[in-house]
Amino acid sequence: MLKRKIDQKLKQWKQNRSRRPLLIRGARQVGKTYSVTQLGKQQFTNCVTVNFEERPELARCFDTLIVDDILEKIAVLNDSDIRPGETLLFLDEIQECPSAIIALRYFYEKLPELHVIGAGSLVEMAFKSDKFRMPVGRISFLFMEPLSFTEFIEAIGRGKLKEYLDRVEMETGVDRIYRPELELALRKYLMIGGMPGIVAAYVKHGTPDEIKLMQTDILQTYQVDFAKYASTAKHKYLKDVFQAAPRLIGNQCKYVHINPHVQSRVLKEALSLLTDARCMYQVFHSTGRGVPLESQIDPKKFKLLFLDVGLMQRALGLDAAIMLEEDLMTVNRGSVMEQFIGQQLLAAMDPFEERQIHFWAREKKSSQAEIDYLTTYEGMVFPVEVKSGKSGTLKSLRLFLEEHPGTPFGIRFSMNDLSWHDRILSIPLYMAEYWQRFAERVL
Repeated sequence: MLKRKIDQKLKQWKQNRSRRPLLIRGARQVGKTYSVTQLGKQQFTNCVTVNFEERPELARCFDTLIVDDILEKIAVLNDSDIRPGETLLFLDEIQECPSAIIALRYFYEKLPELHVIGAGSLVEMAFKSDKFRMPVGRISFLFMEPLSFTEFIEAIGRGKLKEYLDRVEMETGVDRIYRPELELALRKYLMIGGMPGIVAAYVKHGTPDEIKLMQTDILQTYQVDFAKYASTAKHKYLKDVFQAAPRLIGNQCKYVHINPHVQSRVLKEALSLLTDARCMYQVFHSTGRGVPLESQIDPKKFKLLFLDVGLMQRALGLDAAIMLEEDLMTVNRGSVMEQFIGQQLLAAMDPFEERQIHFWAREKKSSQAEIDYLTTYEGMVFPVEVKSGKSGTLKSLRLFLEEHPGTPFGIRFSMNDLSWHDRILSIPLYMAEYWQRFAERVL
């Protein structure tokens, strides 16, 4: 059984007396259905699942918004009892039935003691319908991503190693005896990634060829799904953006880099749809002068972050058979490590809030500089530099700190030891998820 940090959040939601119906948002195959199903098995007397993709006829249950009528129809068609306080009602692939999303409001208002969760991979598409009315203030959102690195090492049977990382302190750092194991686990994660189905296959002795095939299948599934995102006329542009994104990671992106023969307006719309579907993120430029960073963005300057580092490497054609090689860190290392750290920064954020990260660049002719990421914690902005090895200057990081005197310190992720010196917090790549804990130690 895969343990996810989000499972604890689901339990907290279940126990919260003032909870609202929960809508879980995330890309296909990141584990939404699995986690909700496990919650139903472990925390409830029974779980009644309505999957609108597998049984589209169940959408007729929501022709009315009268809660008692809805529940009676679901109970009869599923041959199940629905008892508030004991039953989890799970509305899966809920984007196929927008009226079910609207009905969440009435579950909250008329029957708040019933636990209701909706989930879907294309929920944002339902939001954009002209007829859709978002039940603002009546539902809670939970955002789900692929497995983080620490979830991965626990999943592959190295739970004690993860427990050790949980205990590491600034004063001691990581014991040298554990570093080879941690670096090996990191190499595996970079190639396998965090998609739950692929991780589960690896745990069951999946071969590199099997992993490669599964990654290819997921990439193809996403592209087949594009027909659901937009009209046939836009299908090609969605594929253009999706296929170009992995090779553009780590660089400022211009639409001409995606397809020089297509108008930027068209590609911009396609990119917006893919970010809505959570297949990728746009990392916008921000001035970094305090929070919220979103209020200072330049929408014309952005970088891309793909859904998953393992899928990114497969899309780039890197073979999973080399995942155990010692020199893996040298292969596409800059973009791969930037993708990895971007994922871990997102994983460290509150899943009940929309997750966003930014970057910073100075483009003066005499003094160009770029910070890989800007992230926030406790109302403060932190600049982040990513180094794939142990070497590399910190010129841009120093410049940012000099020009932003209110910034507490900068963060460097690399293969160097855990350390704190001269306003730079240096964290090993395999401990990226713990950056907030270490930041608290030095603030």
